[in-house]
Amino acid sequence: MIENLSLEEKAALLSGKTVWDSRDVPRLGIRSLVLTDGPHGVRRQTGSADHLGIAASLPATCFPTAAAVANTWDIELVQEIGAALGAEATAQGVDVLLGPGLNIKRSPLCGRNFEYLSEDPHLAGHLAAAYVRGIQGAGPAACPKHFAVNSQELRRMTNDSVVDERTLREIYLTAFEIVVREGRPATVMSSYNKVNGTYAHENAFLLQQVLRDEWGFDGPVVSDWGGGDDPVAAVRAGGTLEMPSPGMDSALRILEAVRRGELTEAELDVRVAEMLALVERSGPARVGTYDDAAHHALARRAAAASVVLLKNDDALLPLAPATRIAIVGDFAFVPRYQGAGSSQVNPTRVTDLVTALGTSTLDVVATARGFRRDGGADEALLTEAVAAARGADVVVAHLGLDELSEIEGRDRTDLRLPAAQLELLAALHDTGVPVVVVLAAGSVVEMPWLEAATAVVHGFLGGQAGAEGMADVLVGQVNPAGRLAESYPVRLADVPNVAYYPGDGPTAEYREGLYIGYRYYASADVPVTFPFGFGLSYTTFAYDELEVTPDGVTFTLENTGTVAGAEVAQLYVGRAAHDDGVHRPVRELKGFARVSLEPGERRRVRVAFDERTFRHFDTRTGRWEVEGGTWTVAVAANATDLRLVGTLDVVGTVAVGSDAATLPHYAAADVRAVRDDEFEALLGRPIPPATRPVGPLDANDPLAALGHAANPLGRLAYRVLVALMARADRKGTPDLNLLFLYGMPFRAIAKMTNGVVSTQMVDALVLAVNGHGFRGLGRFVAAYVRNVRATRALRRELASPGVPH
Repeated sequence: MIENLSLEEKAALLSGKTVWDSRDVPRLGIRSLVLTDGPHGVRRQTGSADHLGIAASLPATCFPTAAAVANTWDIELVQEIGAALGAEATAQGVDVLLGPGLNIKRSPLCGRNFEYLSEDPHLAGHLAAAYVRGIQGAGPAACPKHFAVNSQELRRMTNDSVVDERTLREIYLTAFEIVVREGRPATVMSSYNKVNGTYAHENAFLLQQVLRDEWGFDGPVVSDWGGGDDPVAAVRAGGTLEMPSPGMDSALRILEAVRRGELTEAELDVRVAEMLALVERSGPARVGTYDDAAHHALARRAAAASVVLLKNDDALLPLAPATRIAIVGDFAFVPRYQGAGSSQVNPTRVTDLVTALGTSTLDVVATARGFRRDGGADEALLTEAVAAARGADVVVAHLGLDELSEIEGRDRTDLRLPAAQLELLAALHDTGVPVVVVLAAGSVVEMPWLEAATAVVHGFLGGQAGAEGMADVLVGQVNPAGRLAESYPVRLADVPNVAYYPGDGPTAEYREGLYIGYRYYASADVPVTFPFGFGLSYTTFAYDELEVTPDGVTFTLENTGTVAGAEVAQLYVGRAAHDDGVHRPVRELKGFARVSLEPGERRRVRVAFDERTFRHFDTRTGRWEVEGGTWTVAVAANATDLRLVGTLDVVGTVAVGSDAATLPHYAAADVRAVRDDEFEALLGRPIPPATRPVGPLDANDPLAALGHAANPLGRLAYRVLVALMARADRKGTPDLNLLFLYGMPFRAIAKMTNGVVSTQMVDALVLAVNGHGFRGLGRFVAAYVRNVRATRALRRELASPGVPH
């Protein structure tokens, strides 16, 4: 088929036809493919289309977000959710489902953490692989994202993630390695940002050396929407499909590069073959049906499995039948069940907690909103809530983060709950009535208020059936088995990269290296509110009879309580003599087993080692190595609760005391204040400038830089943009389009306007912004004319290839 394609058709196949569709070649039977967002639900737009979740989409089941599902540690359940997503995608004519998202949670401040799985690459990778197997088993292609090192929303389309190779490979690439090797996704999405100086979609180290040569991936790499920069460099480096719809601009640039000898047709053919293989895999356009009720039931089961019981003093939970409860909190009436942005789903139905508990075995004697959702003080609501509490046996207080607190396009600035909610909780505590706090949030919150609650149950963002799943847990119909997939620090100041995050200039410096999440807290002995892997149950479990072999560990797990339940046994490894070998975190997750047991049941459980269990990346040899010697092997209930500890003598590729022990490093306790010379030693190269050089703006600067434009009209545009964003925030409804524009580089205008604006027109616009208004306007008009003519000519050639025009 490649031989039958014209050069123009080949170039055109590598960019989108519309916001969601790839290009077709009807004369050869090459159909257009439909790509759609779908980390936790299908967002299929059939009318007005955008990539930010603004325009309406078809109804679909809204499953719990990744941050919630990750707490299940349940491979089978996640694959079942994936299969449901795949079935709904097929029913809506979708060929490629854009997900799962598995960026590592470097900081709890990332505004998009609700859409990602974990701070740990082992857990994130295996859960993502389960999603992929489920989705692709139902038909559509999955598209894990965002590859790679995309850990902040601020300047996400322009910043440069500066990270040493060992950290890059061990922390930020390992999850993708697992999903590629074990899930076998048909596509992968590149990220917006640069990685060590090169944009991800044209980064040959990532896309060719690592993804294809080392991991064996052979499918197309899709750019994030508007994430393309240089289409010629992308083709050469391994970037396949540029989305959404740059018109003919990118195709024209590719054609010009081939004709000038800057790109060979053979290089172009490699990318075209990847697209054709995806079309062939997808087969004829399909539609189908799915069982809406069954998928809602699955969403409810997933929501209940995602719930993490954080505190349960006096065994207050589960609540006994006929317990008189007061339900307080605005989220109980208007649930917060998903995040905002490109993942936003139009649910088939939504249940709130007032309704869910009102139809349970409990006696709901009063309800009250308690606080304003926008965080403003309201004495009348507070008084009403306190009165409601006084007439009940137990108060269920539904607290959490509102829609402005965590959102795609903007990072958080703190980890606190709104002051009005904390005032309400303090007032409820003063009544003397036991308080059950139900949390709704997609990421970490500080909990200095913990003593004011008798019980705390975290539902995260539980999807359309989240309230029903939470009710199942509160009444004991489901025994909570969720375990935290990220650490909960005592305070923001304890986070290892708080001094470096987010990078607010041209770079994001990953100075903390390997030490994120529990790897830091355990190694530096920093207390946390709740450790990674933590979660309580209505029953208890005992661990015994550990056996460690070269292939894995075996142990006995027993349910010592009176009700059935599930435990998540976690395998951690570390070097027994930490100071004499390769520097590494004191312990790292390398396996887990979710085990369901009846009361009194005992079972032998095995967790196998794999090729990644003991490895580290040696930047001196340029390959993965295993350090020989004695290793500590622990089976734990969470990252700080080690129930069984053994040792294993490992035969390695490098010996203790070898040159590998002198790999650049610094102590975990020091990562919060890393000096420039230390970071440079870790990088093995000079640190890129952290501030933008003074001078004219260029096409890679974000529109936010208009505030520094030489042209007063540019500065006026900046002030208008900021004012509109502030007005949206005051209304309590974030404007995702404005947030995207604020961080979008000038060059992306050519990627998001379906060919109306070309790259040359963007260059002219930047010239005008830099104070050369008339010259820029003249060049803009000339570039517009050239773009119209070239686009028309290419469209005629595509309509009838080989016919002289």
